[in-house]
Amino acid sequence: MNRTPLYEWYGTEYVFEEKGADWYWALGIIALAAVVACVLFNNLLLGLVILAAAGTLALMAAKHPRTHHFMIFDTGVGIDNNLYLYQDMVDFSVLEYLDETLPPALSIKTSRIMAPHILIPIVDHDPVEIYEYISLHLPEGMHENSLMDHFISLLKI
Repeated sequence: MNRTPLYEWYGTEYVFEEKGADWYWALGIIALAAVVACVLFNNLLLGLVILAAAGTLALMAAKHPRTHHFMIFDTGVGIDNNLYLYQDMVDFSVLEYLDETLPPALSIKTSRIMAPHILIPIVDHDPVEIYEYISLHLPEGMHENSLMDHFISLLKI
């Protein structure tokens, strides 16, 4: 990207919560119980899938968030080296959370298959200013947490 951004900041993709040993033990016990049930019902393939999913979940839960470079241009929104053009976006919303430790977030719905929803934490900038600028390019829409967002929050991933 060779243009100068109108707004730019750095932020993490999510808030990391340290998990104790009991969280991993609970994951292992639940996965093991599911695998045993799969073996009892002669469904070994599902048992292997559950083992792989539990291992992946444990690895993802231990992973610390990356810091990303967020930019707003006159043509779109940049995240690291990716530019999402306004013409590929459907609508946007600026979300503020009841938990004051979480920064406000710019939520964008796109027409892209691989990135249908983009959630960008707004750090070191006035969210109203970001809202006013983005509203010049996109309509505002209702953005609520999806079932997957609630599930991830419940598991503290």
